[in-house]
Amino acid sequence: MTFWDRVKEYFNLQPDKEDEQQTIEQISSSVAFRGANLWVLIFAILIASLGLNVNSTAVIIGAMLISPLMGPIIGMGLAVGINDLDLLRRSAKHFGVATLISVLTAMCFFMISPLGEAQSELLARTSPTLYDVLIAFCGGAAGIIALATRGKGNVIPGVAIATALMPPLCTAGYGLATGHWLYFLGAFYLFFINTVFICLATFFGVRLLKFHQREFVSPARAHKARNIITAIVLATMIPAAIMTFNIVERSIFGRDIKQFVSKELTQDGTQILSSTPDRSTHTLHVVAVGREISPAKRDTAQSRMQFYDLEHYRLNIIQGTQTDSLLKLGRLNHTIHDNNQKLQAQLAQIAALQQRLAGYTRYEAMSADVSQEVKALYPTVESIGLSPMSIASTDTLAPQSVVVALVQTGNAGRLTATDRHRLQQWLQARTQADSLIVIEH
Repeated sequence: MTFWDRVKEYFNLQPDKEDEQQTIEQISSSVAFRGANLWVLIFAILIASLGLNVNSTAVIIGAMLISPLMGPIIGMGLAVGINDLDLLRRSAKHFGVATLISVLTAMCFFMISPLGEAQSELLARTSPTLYDVLIAFCGGAAGIIALATRGKGNVIPGVAIATALMPPLCTAGYGLATGHWLYFLGAFYLFFINTVFICLATFFGVRLLKFHQREFVSPARAHKARNIITAIVLATMIPAAIMTFNIVERSIFGRDIKQFVSKELTQDGTQILSSTPDRSTHTLHVVAVGREISPAKRDTAQSRMQFYDLEHYRLNIIQGTQTDSLLKLGRLNHTIHDNNQKLQAQLAQIAALQQRLAGYTRYEAMSADVSQEVKALYPTVESIGLSPMSIASTDTLAPQSVVVALVQTGNAGRLTATDRHRLQQWLQARTQADSLIVIEH
């Protein structure tokens, strides 16, 4: 036996292959979303949305573990791999339904959630890269191999966590609920990447395991299907590749700046506070405190920028009195911020006091109007005054707001019990008070 034969023997999947028809039936039965499966999906989306909202990684992982979204995605990959158009249509239909319900559920949650700020876990799902493509492909490959072979172990839960289908859908729902369309597009693109490359990995896994394929009606139709798959894969990869290139470029640029500052500007007694590049003016601003960097060292550092791929940048070192000015400006900005917060608190307090004062003046003006009406209804009443009061109840800790009506009858005769009750009801309706007390003197 040759060396390559031994290698093939180690990596051969055929001895561990599960019954092919049983695998197809298992995957086909998991593509449908109705009844219990649909409710599990909705609750998984709500759990993932809560995790993103409170920035809890553990809660997000829990939602990914119980999510049934992998079913129709692997079903589509299997259908393409064995040329089963009926299974492909069913999987695509249920996948569309599950995706729509997931986004709508997440959108409804974020519309009513009091926590509207985007946390780091949520923002991490808005900028997909080529690395997400690799994760999805490797996760899908592990998933189909686990489903199609014996001794599955705990591979499927791990695939669900690695490929992370739920958080991007929740982030897309957040984008719709808050009007952040870039969040929606970035998150949905990440979900689309995961879907396409899990399907692609499933397709290759099915072909690698040599599942029996249904024959197309014509070779032309088979060629057309392969072209469509290739176009979808390329169209999905290109934007992610561009984003990845930009991220890698920024990372290398930041590393070059860090190395330049560390090797060329670091000296005893000097601390570098920041090094910020300005791409518009091609200037590297370096803020330093402590012992001053000499003009000779500055000129030497400028001449050596080319060795760090920074030859197009001009070095601008801010130190000494310039640094003091920056620090003073920072403290000034901090003071202005604190004063603004105090001013906002004072304005809120003034608004509350004005609201309370308006309540008193309202009843003062109403007393003059009501007194004329009361004299016509109850001639024995000489004057009436209205005033709001706050009474502490023994049944509840919160005070109750009531209106007190002070009625003066004088020598004309006191009100009867019936007249007092009718007057109380009339005044309560007239003042639209929750509770009203009549005091006669």
